[in-house]
Amino acid sequence: MSIYDFTVPTPKGEEISLKDYEGKVILIVNTATGCGFTPHYKPIEQMYEDLHDKGFEVIDVPCNQFADQTPGTDEEIHEFCQLKYKTQFPQMKKSDVNGENALPLFKYLQEQKGFEGFGKGPTALVMSKMLAKSDKDYASKPDIKWNFTKFIVDRSGNVVARFEPTADMKDVRKCVESLI
Repeated sequence: MSIYDFTVPTPKGEEISLKDYEGKVILIVNTATGCGFTPHYKPIEQMYEDLHDKGFEVIDVPCNQFADQTPGTDEEIHEFCQLKYKTQFPQMKKSDVNGENALPLFKYLQEQKGFEGFGKGPTALVMSKMLAKSDKDYASKPDIKWNFTKFIVDRSGNVVARFEPTADMKDVRKCVESLI
C-alpha cells in the first residue's frame, strides 16, 4: 500500500486519485475556518504560490471534528478561504480524519507518522492540557489531535514528516523546500 493507492473526495462528489500527484511533493492538511490556527492558510498559500511550479501540491481537507470549528458548507469554506487568504490550491470535501468515518487516506497517514508531541512553548502546553482533560492517554495514540495537522509526502510517495498545528510554519516550509 502506498499514498498513491488513495483517493480524496471533492466538494462536487468526484474522487481525486493521489496517483495524479505522483512525482510531486505534497502537503496534506486537515483545516478549519474558525480555529486559532486558521491563519496557517497564509503561509500554506505562500508556499503554494512559490513552489507549485517546482512540483509542490496541497491537499486541503476541511474537517469539523475539532470543537465544531468548520461548521460551513464546502462552498462557504471555499469562499472564506479565497476571500480571507486568497487560496489558489484546491480544497477537498469536508471530511472526518479520525474515527469510523475517517478518510482512509488519514488512517494511512496516521499509521505512517504517529503523534510525537506538540513541542514546547505556551501553545503546546495549552494543547497538551486541553487534550489530557478528555483523554489522559492521548499522547500514545496516532490520531489527529487538532486542526491543521500537516503531513509531508516526498516525490516518491513516502510520508516523511508530520507537523502538529503548534509547529512553526517556517519549519514546515524548510521541510518542503528540502524535498523540492
